[in-house]
Amino acid sequence: MSETEQVIRTEYSELMQKSYIDYAMSVIVARALPDVRDGLKPVQRRVLYDMHELGIRYDRPYRKCARIVGDTMGKYHPHGDSSIYDALVVMAQEFKKGMPLVDGHGNFGSIEGDGAAAMRYTEARLKKITQEAYLADLDKDVVDFGPNFDETEKEPLTLPVKVPNLLINGAEGIAVGMATSIPPHNFAEVIEGVKAYMKNPDINTEQMMGLIQGPDFPTGGIVVNKDELLQIYSTGVGKVKIRGKVEVEQGKGGREQIVITEIPYTMIGAGIGKFLNDVCHLVETKKAPDIMDISNQSSKEGIRIVLELKRGADAQRICNLLYKKTRLEDTFGVNMLAVADGRPETMGLVPFIRHFVSFQYEIAGRKYRTLLSRELEKKEVQEGLIKACDVIDLIIEILRGSKNIKQAKACLVDGETEGVRFKSEASRRQASALRFTERQASAILEMRLYKLIGLELEALRKEHGITLKNIAKYESILGSRAVMAKVIMKELDAFQREYAVPRKTKIENGKAIVLEEPKMEELDIVFLMDRFGYARTVDVTVYERNKEAADSESKYVIFCKNTDKIGIFTNHGQMHLVKAADLPYGKFRDKGRPIDNVSNYDSSGERMIFVASIAELKERKLLFVTKAGMLKLVDGAEFDVAKRTTVATKLSEGDEAVWIGRFEEGAHLALRSKKEMFLKIEASSIPEKKKGAVGVHGMKLSGDDAVLEAYLLRPGESLNILVKDKELDLGRLRVGSRDTKGVRHG
Repeated sequence: MSETEQVIRTEYSELMQKSYIDYAMSVIVARALPDVRDGLKPVQRRVLYDMHELGIRYDRPYRKCARIVGDTMGKYHPHGDSSIYDALVVMAQEFKKGMPLVDGHGNFGSIEGDGAAAMRYTEARLKKITQEAYLADLDKDVVDFGPNFDETEKEPLTLPVKVPNLLINGAEGIAVGMATSIPPHNFAEVIEGVKAYMKNPDINTEQMMGLIQGPDFPTGGIVVNKDELLQIYSTGVGKVKIRGKVEVEQGKGGREQIVITEIPYTMIGAGIGKFLNDVCHLVETKKAPDIMDISNQSSKEGIRIVLELKRGADAQRICNLLYKKTRLEDTFGVNMLAVADGRPETMGLVPFIRHFVSFQYEIAGRKYRTLLSRELEKKEVQEGLIKACDVIDLIIEILRGSKNIKQAKACLVDGETEGVRFKSEASRRQASALRFTERQASAILEMRLYKLIGLELEALRKEHGITLKNIAKYESILGSRAVMAKVIMKELDAFQREYAVPRKTKIENGKAIVLEEPKMEELDIVFLMDRFGYARTVDVTVYERNKEAADSESKYVIFCKNTDKIGIFTNHGQMHLVKAADLPYGKFRDKGRPIDNVSNYDSSGERMIFVASIAELKERKLLFVTKAGMLKLVDGAEFDVAKRTTVATKLSEGDEAVWIGRFEEGAHLALRSKKEMFLKIEASSIPEKKKGAVGVHGMKLSGDDAVLEAYLLRPGESLNILVKDKELDLGRLRVGSRDTKGVRHG
């Protein structure tokens, strides 16, 4: 190690903690969360600024998105091009943004989840509002600029956005340990809210919501929990319930059809396909048998999903079913989190507007200070030129008598006449009295002779008058917060007049959906499942007509009701429930459905060891035997549960269930191990436990031995099994005690 090198010893956990916090803050502030002032994430801000710098204005031709993405990546955003293009695409999609900021030309995706075309095919330019309300005044020092990633360019740390973009367009983003989800709002309402706050900074959330009713999603729909919005907008956290808009129309042949014309905002993309699949599933499972056909007739004009009904169908009940069983009614999780003063903060509606208004005063102050400074410079030059015109003969004499510009300028600014040739002493005395400023002297030296024409001189004096008016105006704005507020509000009024759009989302207190399930007629049926796991149900008479075939082809044959549930017990100690009503019912030769498709049972990872009707189990007790020789008895009523999957027995690590069966009084249980050890005990000696218990020791096992099989022997029953090619009568085994080794056979 050289003398200049130094080893720094530090605690590893502290270093990791610091590094992770630094990374998390980088993701939160520099990537995932929007700034409360301009409502933009860094990638969005950089794309818009780059388009502005490239001159891709709303009134100029479109440019290839690949050019915009490449330029943004090379100058400002050194991340993947797909993330930049995705941000550009979303800002152009009218169905995602309340106020799109980019004017896209080409395939920019669809509401149904189709992706945009590759960036080499699509084109874009800025929208007019983006140019006027997001990027205007960047040349007036209204926001701070910082170096880009390689310090070769400057980029704005925030854009001088003049409308509350964060509320208008909303935001979604996942950071480290936090996420933001802000719904879009109506442009005109939000502007009204901002003006109301500027007039009364003490306005509360309830008063604000008299102007901003609630979210206004670009997909429309109906918000049905109006009374909960006040709490949501006060805290910045909550759930907005949205329903799609449904109309009932008369179809052909006197049949009615349900037409969905607006969808919940959360259904955008793959959600529409999922909705169509869910409706098909309702029809297949006979929960919506009155739906004859479903078609998606949506186009660029809007959403139109048509459900054709059978004649005499109850349309209102089917609408309620759709709201209850599909995403036609959904929730939008609100978490109004944004970066304020460099740190993430969850805020309600009024604090959002407070931060925005504060930002407006800041950019307005900086703008008018810059304009005032420019007008004062202009005034100085104008006054110098007007004064010069009055003594133009003397100035010409100074210029002709000077050896260089430096000498002439010194004479004009400081009255230094040494070295300058004059026609007379009077001219020299006059020249020594001149006291132009540096800026005035430079303007005089650069002045062209045509400026001496009378009309030009008159125009200069007129211009000077305008400059004086501007100075007075800017000083008035900067000198009074009330005057500045009027200027900001006047600008907001102009934006509101030009860009306001009618509200799309209706806000109301919707009635809770009450869905009365039709009473199922109770029938005696037979559950049949073959060795491949295909299950179905048939009528008892159908079974009896085909009894021989049914018994030989089916692994499980269970008599039950169509209202019953079937319990599938696995070697993992789980019980999966299947509703008999969810299985195909009908002809004997119907194939049935894979049990994996109608339950949580996974045939690739689990093994089915016992299947029974829950109604029948309620009257019985179940015996459990595990590989480690653990036994227990459980009341069958414990398995009458609502959950689709529940723990049937608790297993120790590495253990699994090998046998489950019904308990019978006076019966014996014979256990067989891998090493051909046999133990026969009285079933009544096994204690009853809860389903969540491990059980008790049934058989002592040596080394790597394990219980392989179990057999239940009813009173007086004999059972012969093969052990190493020799028959063993289990009925003749001597009855032993629990927790013993048993005897070896074979």
